Amino acid sequence: MPIPASFPAFRIHNDAAGYRSGIERVSLDDLCPGEVVVQVAWSSVNYKDALAGTGKGKILRSFPLVGGIDVAGHVLASSDPKFKEGDPVLVTGCGLSETRDGGYAAYARLPAEWVVALPRGLDLRESMVLGTAGFTAALALYRMRENRQHPGLGPLAVTGATGGVGSLAVAIFAKAGYEVHAISGKADQAPYLKSLGASEVLGRDALEAKRPLESVRFGGGLDNVGGPMLVSLLAQTAPYGNVAAAGLAATPSLDALTVMPFILRGVSLLGIGSAGTARDVRDDIWALLADAWKPSQLDAICTREATLEELPSVFDTMLAGGSLGRTLVRPG
Repeated sequence: MPIPASFPAFRIHNDAAGYRSGIERVSLDDLCPGEVVVQVAWSSVNYKDALAGTGKGKILRSFPLVGGIDVAGHVLASSDPKFKEGDPVLVTGCGLSETRDGGYAAYARLPAEWVVALPRGLDLRESMVLGTAGFTAALALYRMRENRQHPGLGPLAVTGATGGVGSLAVAIFAKAGYEVHAISGKADQAPYLKSLGASEVLGRDALEAKRPLESVRFGGGLDNVGGPMLVSLLAQTAPYGNVAAAGLAATPSLDALTVMPFILRGVSLLGIGSAGTARDVRDDIWALLADAWKPSQLDAICTREATLEELPSVFDTMLAGGSLGRTLVRPG
């Protein structure tokens, strides 16, 4: 299939005219080099995409770049023998929309070393409902289990539970056999969270801790919020439980953190940086997401599909804390 001379892309600039983003037409030669050319079927919107697209976070390290840290589609051309025309593939993270052009375009040109063959058990749309958000949630559980997390330690808490990472974490953790307690400031979304597998839905104030150590309430958890919420979760985690830190929706600061949970209970704080995950771990996680950890509620978690034109409003809603679940993007 021939590639058009130009095609639409949501591109981000930062130059003498200021920081700006929007749709423009680009050619394949405008994109960063790579061995694999993909016709993009789906992308998605992550918190990082909203920060990059609005300039409210220092995400991009070179300009201009096409936004979008997720890509799924079919190979149109490849100089790497591992991929042939028509192969369904995906890429998440790996520097997309940071140092290289991302998935908010009709076509993407990608280094073969990043490209993952779509695992059996997922279709392209499902892979982007998961996307970086689902990969991050699964990476958190993967790392916690490596550090001896098990259901017997107690329930796993998920903060920011109605967001993309949070929603998928609730579903993935429950699918993997853990009791899940969802923490959210959106009380009206309790039915949604319970439909994903949460056995309890708690308000933000339920996590409030006044002392460096509180009574044990959780076996561990995943924090997407930062700040006092993460500090409180650590203070209420069981001995030798694990808390994974994956986001900063509230703040990156940990001003009230003490060493008490670490030295008195042996609690571990695990950092989850999905973009640079080693390839062998990346392949392991996608295999799990296509099989043992695949949520049955992906259609419910995808609450919106957007065009490139609609991205600015999606970004604003997400940064204002108004998003629910996952938003998919059709770039074509």
